[in-house]
Amino acid sequence: MRFKVCEFLPDEAAKIREEVFVREQGFQEEFDDIDGFAGHVVLYDNETAAATCRFFEDAKEKIYVIGRIAVLKPYRGKGLGACILQKAEEEIRKRGGEIISLHAQQRAAGFYEKQGYFSEEKTDFDEGCPHVWMVKKLNR
Repeated sequence: MRFKVCEFLPDEAAKIREEVFVREQGFQEEFDDIDGFAGHVVLYDNETAAATCRFFEDAKEKIYVIGRIAVLKPYRGKGLGACILQKAEEEIRKRGGEIISLHAQQRAAGFYEKQGYFSEEKTDFDEGCPHVWMVKKLNR
């Protein structure tokens, strides 16, 4: 397992997100302006790109935001989601970040709780799918 961290949206990340969020889950507004300034992490299993996420600083709120965490179906249940989340947290820590927020699909909130995130109990909808804002303070 290896990681690639980019300051642009790499093709591998776009393909994973297209597969998971657009084809599997039916989201239509997957790509946005944030992709142009976010950091992107891709996790490889041997030579295959298997998972991705992005992160960016919200300077106004003085936090980092992690999003678009996606793992290809054949790689699910193997801990890759936790691995890529930890890598993103490591990158944020290197950049001086202390607080992370994420907008989790409500059905995935339990996964994030196991990774140390707490629900802010603000539920809203993204393309009809219930989401909840979650937050984590990084240890230094």
